[in-house]
Amino acid sequence: MASALREPASKKGRRKTAPKRGPLLRLALWIRRALRWLVLAPLVGAATAVLLYAVVNPPITHTIWAEQRRLGSVEREWVPMAGIAPVMARSAVAAEDANFCLHWGFDMNAIRDALEDGAVRGASTIPQQTVKNVYLWQERSWLRKAIEAVMTPAVELVWSKRRILEVYLNVAEFGEGVFGVEAAARHWFGVPAAELTATQAARLAAVLPAPKTRDAANPSPWLRSRAASIRDGAATIAADGRAACFED
Repeated sequence: MASALREPASKKGRRKTAPKRGPLLRLALWIRRALRWLVLAPLVGAATAVLLYAVVNPPITHTIWAEQRRLGSVEREWVPMAGIAPVMARSAVAAEDANFCLHWGFDMNAIRDALEDGAVRGASTIPQQTVKNVYLWQERSWLRKAIEAVMTPAVELVWSKRRILEVYLNVAEFGEGVFGVEAAARHWFGVPAAELTATQAARLAAVLPAPKTRDAANPSPWLRSRAASIRDGAATIAADGRAACFED
């Protein structure tokens, strides 16, 4: 009788054991964790890189590394924005992205105009080019454009306009194996970037789309004309306030 009464109590005290996971379930859980990290790791890495380079100068880029391997050496010297002639900054903006101070990374008017022209002319802004030059590679691909489209607003959000332009001018190629405006000023004109004249700055800005085939020191007639137009554009954006976001 006593044993009969104790039996339910012993059953009640038993702990339920969790069902064992089969190999297929364990595999599915492992795949889910792996996919989660596969998505999160690049996002965390990109966010870290954007935050880091807001205050730390990029030590090298893929393009500089590739050219250094191809040529054996490159010319490069980092210079802060304060060491760059203001007319050089205005010339680069006038040549590459006249509405630099007015947009958030993408110039929608320029994109619309490019589409209407059948995408014959580019609509890439300075922030887009900075993202490409600092974090990505030069060859065109849908993958690169997709990453660029995601990272550009992040850079615009974290970096100041002045910082974006400073980094751009220090990593852009101004001649074969010549990276950054300081190296370019010394290579083409024998002066530091701080001493560039309006004409010299306009010529450097004119070579940016095709640095391997254009000569800033001995420009072709077309390049002279292009530089003259850029010089006028630099004066215009200084007068109408479109240079205010990156000037002291």
